[in-house]
Amino acid sequence: MMKNIRVRFAPSPTGPLHIGGVRTALFNYLFTKKNNGTFVLRIEDTDQNRYVPGAEDYIIEALNWCNIPFDEGPGKDGGFGPYRQSERKHLYKKYADQLIENGNAYYAFDTSEELREHRDHHEAQGKTFIYNWHNRTKLNNSLSLSENEIQQKINSEDPYVIRFKCPKDETLHLTDEVRGDMKIDTNVLDDKILFKSDGMPTYHLANIVDDHLMEITHVIRGEEWLPSLALHVLLYKSLGWTAPSFSHLPLILKPIGKGKLSKRDGDKLGFPVFPLQWKDPKTNETASGYREDGYLSEAVVNMLAFLGWNPGTEQELFSLKELINKFDLGKVNKAGAKFDPEKTKWFQQQHFQQADIRLHVEQLKQMLSNNNISTSFDLTEIVNLVKERAVFSKDLLELSMFLFIAPSEYDEKAIKKAWKEDTPTLMQELIKVINDIIDFSSDNVSNIVKTWIKSKEIGFGKIMMPLRIALVGSLQGPDIFEIMQIIGKKETVHRIESLVKKL
Repeated sequence: MMKNIRVRFAPSPTGPLHIGGVRTALFNYLFTKKNNGTFVLRIEDTDQNRYVPGAEDYIIEALNWCNIPFDEGPGKDGGFGPYRQSERKHLYKKYADQLIENGNAYYAFDTSEELREHRDHHEAQGKTFIYNWHNRTKLNNSLSLSENEIQQKINSEDPYVIRFKCPKDETLHLTDEVRGDMKIDTNVLDDKILFKSDGMPTYHLANIVDDHLMEITHVIRGEEWLPSLALHVLLYKSLGWTAPSFSHLPLILKPIGKGKLSKRDGDKLGFPVFPLQWKDPKTNETASGYREDGYLSEAVVNMLAFLGWNPGTEQELFSLKELINKFDLGKVNKAGAKFDPEKTKWFQQQHFQQADIRLHVEQLKQMLSNNNISTSFDLTEIVNLVKERAVFSKDLLELSMFLFIAPSEYDEKAIKKAWKEDTPTLMQELIKVINDIIDFSSDNVSNIVKTWIKSKEIGFGKIMMPLRIALVGSLQGPDIFEIMQIIGKKETVHRIESLVKKL
């Protein structure tokens, strides 16, 4: 068992949390809980231009709804705060200066016009401009200027950035828990900007400094950060720090399998890509969420766990506790995971069937109240009758509505199939049989009615089909005798009479 495991989920509050982000948070959570570690939430809000009000609250609410709450983060200080990067601004300059002092970074004074000229010049020759070892001593930076010139520019408050000085002619050996060992030629890396003269760090510097100061032991993040791995490892080395273990999770792909899953895919195919509903404060547009669409959080978590991870067994249905016990970073796939909306519904149906029946009864009671339907029926009996065909709680009402409100319209195709010339006479005879039954339990009613049908020497369909239409309005629905037991003798007879009268 590993000790003092600390992982972090570090989203930017630039909008709603995509399910890809939830999956990253989930894998961090599972790994941490399996190893008795600490799950940290850090809000990376240094880009104030893209900050969206309400996004941070949304992220926290989404994690709580998924039952993967953070142990440390905004409002839960574990001694490593603050947990918003905007509140940590004072920390980063010291480390940028340290990199300059030890020769691993330099001031760059190039204006955007100068850089554009270089880019245009390279493009005209069919080349790509990269700011690194092969041209940095010829550009407007502290590697090509004298001490006096550098100091003069800083004193004059000329805008500058601090760039990382990528080493030349080195082979970097990187290890990723998911992808294995990799080799990178440092000559292909560019000298990334780490800090700006406005006092703000870029993502790369802030990320490394925060992970170090928060004693993060394992960085588990999306594949899109894989190109930054070399720089991050070099930064750790340059600052004399021990790098954490890195794992880059595979992308969640569109249902067709090509490209990253986006909101547009969800809009086009009619499924949510966010855990909770989101109303954009700028456009007032509302995006659907799994919670509001009626999904159980257990089903969403189970579905997300299987996007890129496999336990290596036939088991697909897992509780959160089982996922924690089984989770292993070594079983995370490298290849992208195709999102399947139908499989998501399958997970929902399975978890819906396993959920505590008391939850379903409460939900049905609430829906009946919302529709101004009062009843004396046993709702537990009704839920047990219809839940096998239900995927969402709203289905419970749809599937049982005929019990509370007698059908007034009847399926025409069903009528054509079931209603024959002798049907009205047979239905009148059936009414007499039903009226004579004293014990109206489903088993007893079934026994008496079936015995009577046999004595008539007619096919069961001649009675059962029109009887079902009378009670339900169509040829669908649960066991006919269970229905009769719930609605009672008087209502059963009334519904048969209504159908005979109408036809």
